[in-house]
Amino acid sequence: MANQREDIKMTADEVTAFLGEAKNIILVTNGPDGYPDPVPMWFLRDADGVIWMRTYGASQKVRNLERDPRCALLAEMGERYAELRGVQLTGRVEIDRDEERICGIVADLMVKYEGLDPAHRDGAAEAYRPRAGKQVALRLADYNVTSWDHRKLGAGG
Repeated sequence: MANQREDIKMTADEVTAFLGEAKNIILVTNGPDGYPDPVPMWFLRDADGVIWMRTYGASQKVRNLERDPRCALLAEMGERYAELRGVQLTGRVEIDRDEERICGIVADLMVKYEGLDPAHRDGAAEAYRPRAGKQVALRLADYNVTSWDHRKLGAGG
């Protein structure tokens, strides 16, 4: 019998394309009570495959990551079983407090999610600078990928 798990696995190019389409990603950290703490996040994936997010430095997710940097990220799509697709990334998040980087991430998120004209990206990054001190960038660079695309099963799934 064929290994269905392998049959529905995405290729590296498919994972890249999927993450390019995905809107929210669910960041799962380990909460203070030991239970998983999932939250939706806006994210970027740079040319090197690094996942970037930003949030308030005083947030619970940052406190969770300071205590335990292990995390899982989940992006998924599909309404019916035969359409389900997803990518799970597991690894360790690094917290980056560099204000220049935070401003750039915020501006890039505005381009991706809010329709900011890329020509105004640098101006948006500079305008964000007064608020950047309360933010952090979250960086996931070295991660394991698990993926599935049920469309590969065909109509008979």
